[in-house]
Amino acid sequence: MRDRSATPPGNGRRRARRLGAYLGIASLAAAAVVADAGFSSVRANAQPPTASRGPVGWDTYRNLGAMAQLRGDEQSFQFSSYDRTGGNNDGFHGTYSCIRISYRGCVIAEHDGAGEISSIWSTREPWGDVTATGNIVVELDGRVVLDAPLIDVVSGRIGAPFSWPLVANADDAAGGVSIKVPMPYRKGMRVTVQHNPYFYHVDYRVFPNADGVQTFKRNDPATDVLDRLHRFGVADPKPAASGATPTRRDFDLAPGASTTIAELAGPQQISQLRVRLPQVAASPQVVDDGYAYGQAGGSRFTMRVDPNNQGIRLIRRHDAQIADQVADVFVDGRPVGQWRSGPARPGQWGVEIIEVPAAVTAGKSQVEIANRFVSSSVDVNEFRYDVHSRVGGEWVRTDVLDLGPAHPGEQSAHGYRIDNQVFARFKLTGRYPSDPRQVAASDELLATARIRISFDGQTTVDAPIGEFFGTGLGEYDVRALMSSVDPGLDGWYTSWWPMPFSKNAVVEVVNGGGVPITGATAEVTSAPAQVDGNTGYFHATHRQAQTVPGQDWTFLDAQGAGTFYGVTHTMRGLIPPGAAQRNNQPHSLQTLAVNQRNYLEGDERFYVDGSAEPAWHGTGTEDFYESGWYFRDGTTFSMPQNGNPSHEIGNDGCQYDCTGAYRIMVNDAVPFRTGLRAGIEHGPVNDEPGIYSSTTYWYGGRVQGRQLPPPPAPAAADAATGNPAQRHAVGTPPQRSAVGAGNPPQRPADLDRPVGVRNVGGGHPGHHRAGRRRAAPGHPAGGGRRHPPAPAQRLIPTTRANGPFAPPREANGPFAPSSEVNGCSYRCQARSFWVTCVVVRAW
Repeated sequence: MRDRSATPPGNGRRRARRLGAYLGIASLAAAAVVADAGFSSVRANAQPPTASRGPVGWDTYRNLGAMAQLRGDEQSFQFSSYDRTGGNNDGFHGTYSCIRISYRGCVIAEHDGAGEISSIWSTREPWGDVTATGNIVVELDGRVVLDAPLIDVVSGRIGAPFSWPLVANADDAAGGVSIKVPMPYRKGMRVTVQHNPYFYHVDYRVFPNADGVQTFKRNDPATDVLDRLHRFGVADPKPAASGATPTRRDFDLAPGASTTIAELAGPQQISQLRVRLPQVAASPQVVDDGYAYGQAGGSRFTMRVDPNNQGIRLIRRHDAQIADQVADVFVDGRPVGQWRSGPARPGQWGVEIIEVPAAVTAGKSQVEIANRFVSSSVDVNEFRYDVHSRVGGEWVRTDVLDLGPAHPGEQSAHGYRIDNQVFARFKLTGRYPSDPRQVAASDELLATARIRISFDGQTTVDAPIGEFFGTGLGEYDVRALMSSVDPGLDGWYTSWWPMPFSKNAVVEVVNGGGVPITGATAEVTSAPAQVDGNTGYFHATHRQAQTVPGQDWTFLDAQGAGTFYGVTHTMRGLIPPGAAQRNNQPHSLQTLAVNQRNYLEGDERFYVDGSAEPAWHGTGTEDFYESGWYFRDGTTFSMPQNGNPSHEIGNDGCQYDCTGAYRIMVNDAVPFRTGLRAGIEHGPVNDEPGIYSSTTYWYGGRVQGRQLPPPPAPAAADAATGNPAQRHAVGTPPQRSAVGAGNPPQRPADLDRPVGVRNVGGGHPGHHRAGRRRAAPGHPAGGGRRHPPAPAQRLIPTTRANGPFAPPREANGPFAPSSEVNGCSYRCQARSFWVTCVVVRAW
């Protein structure tokens, strides 16, 4: 199977499922109600709650049960490198990648006032390696809280809290790097990188005031948050609810029929919903990475188990092309069995299972697994391990180690070590034996059987089972923070979204297709809860249609108040291999062939509270899912808040090229007061055909109908600058202290060269346009606010004191309000806790 052209046999699907787990494709584990992963008690420095905003800082992760609370007049915005002309140059040349140049380098985000940096993402060539970006500097309230090489930060080298999975490098996330550490501030923030980052976005929150906000502390490792996030996809991330009670039902369901799983009386909150469909066949193709060890070699790592276990089950995925792999297996130093792969099976994945008795594991919460080479025709390889604990007579998946060069963070979290490594593979595509007819029937069932939930008489959840739990192209392994898909015999699909209600809730399964459902089980876990007038209902809004030229694909078009928390997105591109090549293909794609993944060039655009300008405008579809380079050319991955579980090319029901992805926005959720239109382009300018579907997760409405106050009115313009004052309406946040009212300079990567600045003025931070304007949904091209161009300005480097160039200073140290240096005239303006200097005349 190291030869990717190998063709696997196509029979024996049901037999293979009986033999054992497909790791990541058909795991044997049944995801049961898992004991609370366990936060330590809330820390003394927790941010005080307020109706004017959501949880702040680490409380965002510590109190996921509060996701249903509406966020008042909090706002969400994004800086990004998107093409201001409406084209596709979203970072290929770095043209729009700097707001301006400071003595530290390229400023990519800044804001005056209270708020929180919620997410930082970037990529560049080659394949997302951000080494050449240099240092990233984060300034909060006038002090530097982070100054380190970006590659070290995202690789977890500087230590907690900047550790996986709160950070990810391009191996962890298939081509993109990200920082998900929430960094609140009271007065202002600035993010600078040493060199042009090319592609990037910075998502940030804006608070109406600084009441109760505590500035981010670099020395708080947030170990409780990291511990909980390490269990993503195998345990409920919320604190345990007192009095939780499961309601379970077994059922069969004929085509066109529906059945009620649970009828609940409130006030309560559903904390877990899970479904098991034994008849569903897992999608046969798996993309994975792994290692091999040779003679005298081996590996060892730690895995979590349930302390109440009655034994555990260890499952190994391996490359079955290598024959007769034999290795001894030890648990906490005690021998428990051997791996024996058997004869070679080119093109196939192999799966082996060892059951470990309770005498070895009972009462433990963690065990160490060790493998030692015995014999092989070549080597002993390993790609993934799952551990299941037997609790109350039922198997529970309690940990996963997906190892290999593309999983450095996950390996580190499990203490993975390998001796005498002889092989490493970044990307290996293999298949499990399958019956195409059963796979097709399974895909249809997951697309047409639906979860339907009504709260207090309102149906707010109505979505296909597959996409609701995170996979829209079939039964693929999903490990996300708020849901998981554990495919295979006895596997469960699990949701942990909190779903509060005041009076009653009805949970149903509806079979809207032609495939009968047999032998299914569903379970709803709920507990008493306090439900007040600021509580929103959970929604899962589904859409499926063919894309429309010139129009964004709409994730959500909602009226009223709510909070957008993410989406599962299924894209079936309709670009045939013989299609004519377009002139809008990526600047980095040097080929004469048509690009069948050009639909991924579409940017996300979120319009909040009727604004004609987007509060978010991203740089590409895989960039929105915080990956890069078409998910590193089809490399699948799962992280707590973003993932690409599936990619199909011309098989398994995909006509041409198909992609499944998810984005969970815990700390960068988008609140709205009067409405939200959130969508994404399909192709560079909404010009590529496809069949798209999406299920959006959000909270809206109010259980007791309390109305929020209206949005704040726009403030008067500053007489000196013409810019709006500090407090603004939704869609017009505080202006950046950038050259020309915050417009991004066009600049080369070399910071020592002169920088040209294009000035347009007004609009949103990070979203100022020059040249042709893209039309907002429901608005004609060029609509919205227009701003006359201002005279061009140039930033001229002066002396290299503490960076690429130094702003002018008076003799005693402070910045001069105006001066001439090296023949250049400067004008400087104080901005909260820093000073911005602009070259206003140069010779």
